[in-house]
Amino acid sequence: MAIFVVSLLFFFLISFASSATSSCDERCLHQSKAAFFRSNVPLSSGACGYGPLAPGFNGGYLAAGVSTLFRNGVGCGACFHVKCKNPRLCRGSGTNVIVTDIHKSNETDFVLSSRAFISMAAKGMAKELLGQGIVDVEYKRTPCQYKSQNLSFGSSSTSLMKRNFGAVWDLSPIPEGPLLFRLVVIGGYDRRMVTTEKPLPADWKAGEIYDLGVQINDVIAQDGCSPCTDA
Repeated sequence: MAIFVVSLLFFFLISFASSATSSCDERCLHQSKAAFFRSNVPLSSGACGYGPLAPGFNGGYLAAGVSTLFRNGVGCGACFHVKCKNPRLCRGSGTNVIVTDIHKSNETDFVLSSRAFISMAAKGMAKELLGQGIVDVEYKRTPCQYKSQNLSFGSSSTSLMKRNFGAVWDLSPIPEGPLLFRLVVIGGYDRRMVTTEKPLPADWKAGEIYDLGVQINDVIAQDGCSPCTDA
């Protein structure tokens, strides 16, 4: 069986394919807490299956989310804006993170990479912020921005791929290239079909990342959800 690890933007789009209620709820502002990983080792072994590619995503601004955000892997690659609520220790703008793992504790909604956690600190307050361990935050779903990378794959003639786990999709038998991909993008009550602009080359190799010329970042803005209530 061939296993294809599709890069983040694809996973972000697929993550909208769950229920409309869940998608709508995520884009609202939520109050919670966030901690941080004290080692970079978990970043390469997250439940989404990105493996050693993960630390390079989004400049290392990554997060493990609770099960309601991970959603059995459907939430892999989703982007969230997280803002620390301590006005003395934190700057007001917050930080954007990508979900690459599941966090099984109910003490916080997120465990951030240390880089993402520190990025919330006010000037000169990084050490003290780290010393807190856990901070109060507010967060909401946000479109992922990939300024230098479009929809990228590591690989499938018209056949359905099935999600194996996390962000890992597979297909059997092994297909031959060149290949095009068709995605059904769902956000809230809206959906549309997108076909990749550039084919995957015939000489594709497992483990490589390929830019297929597609980027979609307007799904949340047009998701057809009802207005959020106060968090």
